[in-house]
Amino acid sequence: MKAPNEEVPPAATAGGAAAIDAPSGRPGARGARERLTPPSWLALTFLLPALLLLGFLVVYPIVYSVIRSFFDASGGSFVGVDNYTGVFKGHDNLVAVRNTAIWVVVAPTVVTVVGLVFAVLTERIRWATVFKLVVFMPMAISFLASGVIFRLVYQQDPDKGVANAAMVAVHDMFRQDITYPGAGPRNGGGAPVREDGGAVVSVRPYSAGQSALVPLLKIKPEYLPEDAEPAARPPAAGPGELTGTVWFDFTRGGGGQQNAPNAGESGLPGIRVEAVRGGKVVAKATTEADGTFAMGKVPAGTYTIRLPKDNFTTAYQGAEWLGDTLITPAIIGSYLWVWSGFAMVLIAAGLAAIPRDALEAARVDGATEWQVFRRVTIPLLAPVLMVVLVTLVINVLKVFDLVYIIGGGDPNASVLALQMWTESFGGGNDQGSGSAIAVLLFVLVLPAMLFNIRRMRQERK
Repeated sequence: MKAPNEEVPPAATAGGAAAIDAPSGRPGARGARERLTPPSWLALTFLLPALLLLGFLVVYPIVYSVIRSFFDASGGSFVGVDNYTGVFKGHDNLVAVRNTAIWVVVAPTVVTVVGLVFAVLTERIRWATVFKLVVFMPMAISFLASGVIFRLVYQQDPDKGVANAAMVAVHDMFRQDITYPGAGPRNGGGAPVREDGGAVVSVRPYSAGQSALVPLLKIKPEYLPEDAEPAARPPAAGPGELTGTVWFDFTRGGGGQQNAPNAGESGLPGIRVEAVRGGKVVAKATTEADGTFAMGKVPAGTYTIRLPKDNFTTAYQGAEWLGDTLITPAIIGSYLWVWSGFAMVLIAAGLAAIPRDALEAARVDGATEWQVFRRVTIPLLAPVLMVVLVTLVINVLKVFDLVYIIGGGDPNASVLALQMWTESFGGGNDQGSGSAIAVLLFVLVLPAMLFNIRRMRQERK
């Protein structure tokens, strides 16, 4: 029984709700929560080793590089911004800046596009897991090993370089050139032909109905085709015809008559022969296995028999991948081989997250597969594609290993990261200039890094 003036506890009037909140109002509850949060000095104690390591390995080198970039090579004289302006002076520096710009524009774009194509294909083919594994496998190989691999791939000799071996094989499917590098006429001795600007021309003129003899020397045995037959006398020339024989005028063991086909001497097949008058080619022919040739429908008049100089140059050997022109695209090709798997995996994950209802709705509305891809898939994939693109931009600004190994020190392949190393440690011995290039690269990378961080924070929200 309660006294008439006794106050009713809040718990009784609130149906127990106030009783539930009552402990939170006690001083002891607040202290318990505070005890669950460690003091800030304790958190700093645990973070201190990591902060010291981060400051020693990251912060200190950045600050020192910025300071060092304002001094000369010896480090004793303050030069202001001269090292920064020097980045854009001199042939080697300008080539490095140009190549870096090419890398930033071309490499991330191509890798992203190829990764997108691979990601779409893996959704439509069988054994997609195996395909992804094969494409991604180069990521497990270091840049150093990849550079060594592609240094061999781009060898000029088709017997060693895979790229040129493939190009020569395709070229020979459509046109197989037979050449005799270094071959030429006999000097003196009444030879019927002479050398003229790399070509071989007859000493005297010929007219229709005559036959020409074209003896050659200085032919290496390895250049003689397997189908070459013993040299034969020129076939008889009929009206309106010019005939002749091109042969290797050398008899093993000696003997024989010079400037005339002898037993044991080899014909030279596949040589292109021209009848020239007034600098104009009137008729053409190609020698047979025994070295003979015949030109038909030759107009009346006198002509010079000419063997063009391309008969005596090296046969097609493919492209000069590591030359001045193609070396940067060749290195970008090796970068594509390494990083396309990375782009494919990220974009494939983005594709898997796209709602299938949106794609099916577009198809039901009558959109073709290309329209679905262009107007539905690509817009929904835009955030992923942007992350991949920006990540690759950051990466190519720092590319060093592939350029150093494949380029082999060629200035035409240099980029800013390699130029930084060359200036500082690779013979330049100018750490002031190298530090300026390092700071410039840091400034170039920073906006891309901030963009990526902002994008990831937005995705979390």
